[in-house]
Amino acid sequence: MQALAGVLFHFIGGFASGSFYVPYKKVKGWAWETFWIIGGLFSWLIAPPLAAYLTIPGFADIIRQADGDTLGYAYLFGLLWGIGGLTYGLGVRYLGVSLGSSIILGLTMVFGSLVPSIYYYFNGSEGKETIDLFFTTNSGRTVLVGLAVCIAGIWLCGRAGVLKERELAGGAVDASGNKDYKFGLGLLVGIISGVLSACFNFGLEAGKPMARVANDVWKAANPGEGEFLFQNNVTYVVVLWGGLTTNFLWCMFLNARNKTFGDYVNRNVPIARNIFFCALAGTTWYLQFFFYGMGESRLGNGASSWILHMAFIILIANAWGVILREWKGVSRKTYATIIGGIATIILSIILVGFARTLE
Repeated sequence: MQALAGVLFHFIGGFASGSFYVPYKKVKGWAWETFWIIGGLFSWLIAPPLAAYLTIPGFADIIRQADGDTLGYAYLFGLLWGIGGLTYGLGVRYLGVSLGSSIILGLTMVFGSLVPSIYYYFNGSEGKETIDLFFTTNSGRTVLVGLAVCIAGIWLCGRAGVLKERELAGGAVDASGNKDYKFGLGLLVGIISGVLSACFNFGLEAGKPMARVANDVWKAANPGEGEFLFQNNVTYVVVLWGGLTTNFLWCMFLNARNKTFGDYVNRNVPIARNIFFCALAGTTWYLQFFFYGMGESRLGNGASSWILHMAFIILIANAWGVILREWKGVSRKTYATIIGGIATIILSIILVGFARTLE
């Protein structure tokens, strides 16, 4: 039941992340940098401390009492992740929801799941999964197979994107009306975003001392209740400060360069409506990690949690791409390829979820 609950929590988190960009499509008359930072204020500044306040008594004291290395590294990885986060938005802009999310989150999944386990193998850390476990245990080998299957699914989604570009007139606009569709530029941005986005998982690892304090306090008050579901909520506050810093500076630069500061007070656009959809998008984005922490508390801290989380996001993002008609008008071969990619990713989720039952 623990494993099933963990998979369910990761699905909810994946659904939130795979869906968060959809409300942005309802924003009217604002430049990308304007609606991205307004939504980001809810993602990185408002929702994290509110969630921590509601779930972890004295969370601010835990942050104040953390050592400098814990805070510094969590913030640093948040900064690097922030670059990946803002380029994620550009990747989706140039490639569409389904293809952009597949490439970016696929790379994030690989780097975020394997790099920490390699680090812990050479440096050691009690209770952490190390890379050797993937080759010496049945559960570890099954996770690796699931990872390989998911990569195959991502490749199929990418292949579908190449076929789609060839079938579009000049590659300048897709069937859903995305006039910014640029496969080459989008692919470059997607690779950068995917690698740097993995730093979020590194930030969670760096901030684990704060999560352990929250977990220990909760266990002392609730003996025999297992792991604290919301322990990571305190870590998110610090990591997302880094993300806010990077994204705020970049969006302000774009506002200045593109002369779009007037968006915030332009009475010719529905400002209240735009803020509402930005708030909805930003809060939905944060919920992915709220539920990720819950899933991790049930499945354990390791590669399998990160792989499941990313696989669900890719699955949901591709489903939205189909729903939003990003693949309308392509050939049957191309459409079959994207559906095959989605089906392959679903198989990888089943494999990684099954692996936790073999422990």
